[in-house]
Amino acid sequence: MFNKILIANRGEIACRIIETARKWGVRTVAVYSDADAQARHVRMADEAVRIGPAPSAESYLKGDLILNVARDTGAQAIHPGYGFLSENADFAEACEKAGVVFIGPPASAIRAMGLKDAAKQLMRKAGVPVTPGYDGDNQDADHLQAQADEIGYPVLIKAVAGGGGKGMRKVDRAEDFPEALKAAQREGQASFSDPRVLVEKYIENPRHIEVQVFADSHGNCVYLHERDCSLQRRHQKVIEEAPAPGMSPQVRAAIGQAAVNAAKAVNYVGAGTIEFIADGSGALSADKIWFMEMNTRLQVEHPVTEAITGQDLVEWQLRVAAGQPLPLQQAQIPLNGHALEARLYAENPETGFLPSTGPLEVLRFPSGVRIDTGVEEGDVVSPHYDPMVAKVIAWAPTRQQAIAQLSEALGQTAVAGVRANTAFLKRCLDHPDFQDAKLDTGFIGQHLDQLVPDAAPTPQVLALALAAHLPSNADAAGQDPWDRLTGLRVVGQPHVQASFQIRDQIFTPRLRGRDFVLPESAHDLMIRQGGTQPDVVLDGERLTARCVTGPGFCHLFHQGQWWPLTRPAYEAGADGAGNGKIVSPMPGRILSVSVKVGDEVASGAPLVTLEAMKMEHVLTAPFAAKVTGVAVSDGGQTQEGVELVTLSPLEDEASA
Repeated sequence: MFNKILIANRGEIACRIIETARKWGVRTVAVYSDADAQARHVRMADEAVRIGPAPSAESYLKGDLILNVARDTGAQAIHPGYGFLSENADFAEACEKAGVVFIGPPASAIRAMGLKDAAKQLMRKAGVPVTPGYDGDNQDADHLQAQADEIGYPVLIKAVAGGGGKGMRKVDRAEDFPEALKAAQREGQASFSDPRVLVEKYIENPRHIEVQVFADSHGNCVYLHERDCSLQRRHQKVIEEAPAPGMSPQVRAAIGQAAVNAAKAVNYVGAGTIEFIADGSGALSADKIWFMEMNTRLQVEHPVTEAITGQDLVEWQLRVAAGQPLPLQQAQIPLNGHALEARLYAENPETGFLPSTGPLEVLRFPSGVRIDTGVEEGDVVSPHYDPMVAKVIAWAPTRQQAIAQLSEALGQTAVAGVRANTAFLKRCLDHPDFQDAKLDTGFIGQHLDQLVPDAAPTPQVLALALAAHLPSNADAAGQDPWDRLTGLRVVGQPHVQASFQIRDQIFTPRLRGRDFVLPESAHDLMIRQGGTQPDVVLDGERLTARCVTGPGFCHLFHQGQWWPLTRPAYEAGADGAGNGKIVSPMPGRILSVSVKVGDEVASGAPLVTLEAMKMEHVLTAPFAAKVTGVAVSDGGQTQEGVELVTLSPLEDEASA
């Protein structure tokens, strides 16, 4: 085993690797950018070395600098984690030449599987079934369109060097193909410096099923069962589980063996994942599951495999990289119970899942589940990197029990300061179709209205917010969240009234006796407890929440949702919705500006295309308007909240 390893990554995966290294007595070296100088992985490691400015291209992607750090610190091996340099064949090769062990597959295997077109051709030769499509060298737009027409719509355009949903577009109609192709090529170039694409048949009701494989340098190769990663948005995984619902032992053995054959075809060593697409319109069968691609690294979702097998996959990586044989043979690998993982992101589902950056004012997790995270309360979610806050993992003997456990844990998770997808994840788990394993990759899109409901506070939230104003028994000395309470009883029933602001809306609810009257509804409300643990019964339903408080504010958490309560500010003249100011929802680069001053645009017309987190976001006109101002140009940079375009409603022009 190694004495010291360098971790060429950041965030939760760097922390995860450090935890296993500690158990083996292996010292760790962290590298960090300026944005991560105080990051959790830096604090956890035995040593930490700065490698550059915040942008990853100037820090975490600088393989030469990282190798220099390994040499200077005496690290015998480099663990790349996932992302960054983990699937960079040149870096793996450079490590070998420098005499540093790359904790991953050989460069030849990375190259063989790194390009989707070449990988599919290789899999055909190895007898692994592949999705019908075109993966040839001809990248002429007309030729690709002709191939798509021949395959039959819908088709999927995929960057050959892609991953994480980047450079991928579904096309339903022939007339939409040219623009989708251009967008996929742009993202492929921006994310992977490679604009080439392949076109494949889009499988209706597709399920994303992947098999964890592991191989050593002694000729052994095994599969550690499968994971179902069908819950996705924009082709990025949201909730993963193992084993896949509805997977029979016979089909499991068939796709497991296919995955092993795929790994052996490239002389694989280390941890890898063979990703398959399955026809989810009926029962899973081996003849309706096709190879998509291989990820030549440890996957984000590896904890669910660890949970059902009882194995530490990072430990396996260290063993194999040190030249040891696999700890278990195929027949020895257990499959116990069911596990699910939810990816908790700093993002706002109500704005199309745009990333949310800033300080984590509150970050609290419940006990009883596994939490893999790279941040702590008080840390900052940076705009420079993936906005993952944590992975929340639950295991139980059955799928239903595991779902219930994870749902409860998310309901008790508190994230404030940045918007998070906590409540969205919980709604996914609680949805009847998910509970019944009616899954495919279109699940989120099909149920989006239920998973991301109206952002306005519900009567339940307003009742809990009112209760938060009241002192609990423990707060009898007046130490309630607001130190503020209005009550009156001359004759008749007592009443309670409070005024607070939830985001941009002011509420002044009143409770007289048990009559809780809101502008659009009336309810029966009994407040059992106030203060930081509000407990109410609204229309016969008991509701609880938790609060984290400070001067003039109260962070209310209910069912995973964060509701920031503040004392209202009554300043006049604030801009309201529909004021015609199109502002940047996040930091990023201006890919293109589609309008100029004087243009008239229809509602929904594209105005500016913004690239952020290596994804394209199109900002559109909220109403029919005339463009009265354009403050940006192609290629420029912008920050969150910066005004990009100004519009004047066309009806205002007419009336003038």
